[in-house]
Amino acid sequence: MDLNSEKLNKMMTFKRKGEKVIPLFVTLVNDEYILAAYQGIISKYDILIKYRQNIDSKWSRLRTPKHIHWAVDILIKMHSDKDKTKEFLDFLLGTWENTFPIKSEAERQKVLSINALIKSNKEVFDKYDDLSKQGEYSIKFLVLLAKLLMVQEKTNLETAYMFKKLIEALKSGKSIYNIVSIATHRQKK
Repeated sequence: MDLNSEKLNKMMTFKRKGEKVIPLFVTLVNDEYILAAYQGIISKYDILIKYRQNIDSKWSRLRTPKHIHWAVDILIKMHSDKDKTKEFLDFLLGTWENTFPIKSEAERQKVLSINALIKSNKEVFDKYDDLSKQGEYSIKFLVLLAKLLMVQEKTNLETAYMFKKLIEALKSGKSIYNIVSIATHRQKK
């Protein structure tokens, strides 16, 4: 796929309230997804995540990922290979525990270094690649997306726990109702 960084940036730029919003970083993942992070509006170091998906050789509109999207994908993977998917969820729990909020521009630059993200997760991509054959998302895309969503959640509220709670619900085999309730923020406290 012939998409240089200039083309990727252009494809992922959008308008918010009449102003151009240019990505802080953008990357092509498995020639199937373009993943980008932007300056968010909740806090100084908030990030907004969007992606496009290549479907039948056409790029989708810009999408903002929701927890329910990747949770459904994990459920499909779980149906295909329960043990390996639970192992992958353990990896995500470990990642959650080792993810910290962004508190400076230097930290944000480090977190948003796609080369560092890919390099530090290469073994995981290889180890769980078979799971990419089931569901919508590749493991590489899920890992990168999960890491960005975790950083986003913790940056906006350091005591946040929803992502972790959803991973735990998926791993423990909670009912579809419980998982959807957690993923869509509709659970009762």
